[in-house]
Amino acid sequence: MDRSLVSLLFFDIVDSTAQAATAGASGWKQKIERLHTLVRATLLRFRGVEVDTAGDGFYVTFELPSLALECALAIRDRLRAELDADTRAGVHTAECGIVAGKVGGLSVTVAARIMSHGGAGDVLVSQAVKDMLLGCPYVFTERGNVTLKGVPGDWSLFGAERLS
Repeated sequence: MDRSLVSLLFFDIVDSTAQAATAGASGWKQKIERLHTLVRATLLRFRGVEVDTAGDGFYVTFELPSLALECALAIRDRLRAELDADTRAGVHTAECGIVAGKVGGLSVTVAARIMSHGGAGDVLVSQAVKDMLLGCPYVFTERGNVTLKGVPGDWSLFGAERLS
């Protein structure tokens, strides 16, 4: 089986359904189009590979966990400043296979589930990401052990920020 070590990023806009209802169809369409433009420009900067998107959310792969984390932080900051939109993100690094032509498998589900534990402005990472970035310019704050829906075991999650 074709496998490789991949850093995975999932993110979406917090409370997007309420925002869509408030903005109306035309306003929301414009916001999403602008979001896609801003996000794709940021992905290029950090060498992210867009795997999938669904409205206000993206699934992206990176060759390094530092690139995934920096991209998540940059997207959060940019969308907050330019679109007044809060995101939540999940980053995980693991060995993954190719499923139906895309990076896939249980590790992808783990990254998505990590994101789902976040709130407005959160960039959450797995223990694997935290360990791989030892000595890098980040601060990791324990968020506790959680159960990720459909994934065996408990998972330690950490909030991540750049060192000031």
